[in-house]
Amino acid sequence: MNECHGRIGCAERYARAAGNVVLVGFRGTGKSSVAELVAMATDRGVFHMDATISERAGSSIPEFVERRGWDAFWALESEVADEAAKTKNTVIDTGGGVIRRDENMTSLKSTGSVFWLTAHATTIKERIRDETHRPSLTGRKSFLDEVDEILEAREPVYARYADYIIETDGRTLSEIANDIIHIVCGGIP
Repeated sequence: MNECHGRIGCAERYARAAGNVVLVGFRGTGKSSVAELVAMATDRGVFHMDATISERAGSSIPEFVERRGWDAFWALESEVADEAAKTKNTVIDTGGGVIRRDENMTSLKSTGSVFWLTAHATTIKERIRDETHRPSLTGRKSFLDEVDEILEAREPVYARYADYIIETDGRTLSEIANDIIHIVCGGIP
């Protein structure tokens, strides 16, 4: 049994491993929270793409999208993805739509392993239902009503770039993080 299995820890072994840990997945799959746990356990930095975008935009993402539109947001997201890809020894917490542009994922994937955090649409809706800061992606429905449609469209793209798939339904953040830590510590070839 691998010494990293079943617990958070193993910074020494992971420090010898090369590459970033790139977390992708739909809204509400736990990317930001899991990134913090994985980084802490593996002695990595964390790059939160959405937080960096908000900082650069000088506003929240919904305000930026309302003011400038989705095309401007995606252009800024690509700049931030390129910056994130230049980091080393980092857990990169991407925005859910980073996979919309191939160049984003090509750049990020070249720096390490991509972990796709998955959840069923009903789980995602339950997790994000009380959040008011999420803009509609379609402009035709509320951010909750569009989950099924957007998730169905994105799943093949997430799958194309994922090195590993981590299910998050019915699991704690620690359990999810432990799966990733186990993999990056050499527990799964």
